[in-house]
Amino acid sequence: MKVILLDNIKGVGKKDEVINASDGYARNFLLPRKLAVEANAENMSKLKNKQDSVQHKRNVEQEKAQEIADKFKDITVNIKVKAGDNGRIFGGVTSKEISENLKAQYKIDVDKKKIVLNETIKNLGVFNVQVKLFEGIVGNLKVNVQE
Repeated sequence: MKVILLDNIKGVGKKDEVINASDGYARNFLLPRKLAVEANAENMSKLKNKQDSVQHKRNVEQEKAQEIADKFKDITVNIKVKAGDNGRIFGGVTSKEISENLKAQYKIDVDKKKIVLNETIKNLGVFNVQVKLFEGIVGNLKVNVQE
């Protein structure tokens, strides 16, 4: 019997996957526990519509991420900090500060977890920072740390 899984089941399959389960397993276990529905024409069309919707959302998110990555080429985020005599700053510039300044200066909201910093910036100057916006889309952002 062909069924569409409604949840991930270990050893059987993942959510929204169409599997061929034995009749007894499907009727006595999967269907009564609402872990699956029968793969008839109506349910298959619902699954197809759901998958199309998810794919469309992914495409829209990917386009937005590409637009933001293109904007990063023209943007320099200025961050003002207190520094000592030799150009070393007190504390450090973290991805959270970069994210907040990016939002305040350019109205671009990027999650701090997407900003890739190997370590906090501890010197004055201009730094290139990578921002992972989407799978395979990485933007390069210039950060100007000044006193």
